[in-house]
Amino acid sequence: MAVLTGSCHCGAVRFRAESTPTHLVRCNCSLCHAKGALLIPVSETRSLEILEGESELTSYRFNSGVAEHMFCRHCGIHPFHRPRFDPTGWSVNARCLDSGLPDLPVETFDGRNWEEAARAEGWEPPERPVE
Repeated sequence: MAVLTGSCHCGAVRFRAESTPTHLVRCNCSLCHAKGALLIPVSETRSLEILEGESELTSYRFNSGVAEHMFCRHCGIHPFHRPRFDPTGWSVNARCLDSGLPDLPVETFDGRNWEEAARAEGWEPPERPVE
């Protein structure tokens, strides 16, 4: 298990995650495409720790409302999010890592056609959260 550390651009938000990344994920949904993130899945909630700046984060949800994308309220950078396919886990933006972008293969997830792509991967879409 590797320890990954990183931050947003201005450094107000710092995090630590435990993961053994084998690949990066490029999601082509409208939000991930626009922000250009390359993602590292971190499967368990306890595997990501916000070291500094939790109060400086703001979140954004769209479409199904399941995924929660976290942004620094100062610089606007997206260091991590709770993904729709596993809202109890995390995905870290590899572009925010202190060590730089890892040299790993990049796999594309078809987020524009999320339901079909999720089922093709063996996932069942979670229910929309109660508002």
